[in-house]
Amino acid sequence: QVQLVESGGGLVQAGGSLRLSCVVSGGPFDSLTMGWFRQAPEQEREFVARISLTDRWTYYADSVKGRFIISRDNAKHTAYLQMNSLKPEDTAVYSCAASAGGALWDYRGQGTQVTVSA
Repeated sequence: QVQLVESGGGLVQAGGSLRLSCVVSGGPFDSLTMGWFRQAPEQEREFVARISLTDRWTYYADSVKGRFIISRDNAKHTAYLQMNSLKPEDTAVYSCAASAGGALWDYRGQGTQVTVSA
């Protein structure tokens, strides 16, 4: 059973930075496309970023492009989301997801809260 566990969330002032981590267990990490999503209160879940199997391709939502960086360490079975220049509107529960191929995300974590104060 593939499990994803996020960490690194917290409270930060606007303009600050946080790095989220997502540790994957129970599956072949280097065969999984990894992604990050977020959901603010009373809003739909929003795609944030994704990264290919070998760290070669990345893709970002326009709202975070230039501020967030997704990366992965296959040896540590971990995906990261470096968040810089944070804004209050980035406040949300951030969760990671993994895809074994195809159009759907097969596995999701529980999420970690990120709160950005003005």
